[in-house]
Amino acid sequence: MEPAQPTASAVRMAQRTMRRLRDARLVITGQGPDGSRIYALSEGGARALKDAGVTAISGKDLVRGFSTAYYRHRCIANQVAISGMVQGFRVSTDREIAQGLWLGGEAGIAGKRPDVLLRGSNRVWWVEVERSRKNAKDYKALLVWLGKILRDSTRRDGSQLLGPGQSWGRLIFICTPAFEAKLRLDLEGIGWTRQQVDVLSAFQTTLYRFEDTLFPQ
Repeated sequence: MEPAQPTASAVRMAQRTMRRLRDARLVITGQGPDGSRIYALSEGGARALKDAGVTAISGKDLVRGFSTAYYRHRCIANQVAISGMVQGFRVSTDREIAQGLWLGGEAGIAGKRPDVLLRGSNRVWWVEVERSRKNAKDYKALLVWLGKILRDSTRRDGSQLLGPGQSWGRLIFICTPAFEAKLRLDLEGIGWTRQQVDVLSAFQTTLYRFEDTLFPQ
């Protein structure tokens, strides 16, 4: 899945819309480490959505200081989520997942949460943004978790982890070529066939351009 590319007219419309929302104090703004403008719901904006029947909370904590690595990670996750929405998927965003507002709830699926979850036609696509090297403990836990997903995806009576009527699409890793090469090698080293790796997983090693998702003023 490639990220959706906004047209110039769409960007201008988004700029005007965000400006109106900011002037109405429905959103608040901050500045990202790369100089981009960040928008988040104000408390008033969250109340307005709740009054309209939409579950929402203020994003004021999102415009406070955070690390560059976290910011970039979230930018990529959000871009994937937006692209999924444009393509018609039912999307659980990074923030919704952190709040437990997704298919896996607070506990996660087999104890793990994705960065983005895409759902469509009763299939589930799990997205992981892996831009840096994992420590040994986390990497080992990832291999164990992948083994559980492989077994669940091949059950003849259907997935137990996803629930009735749901099946696995692919586990999508947005990562460096080095991470892909290591993960493929290590999975085959613990008994996966190359076909199993290719059927269950997909790798996107081209780093996204963050300008495509910004609403500059």
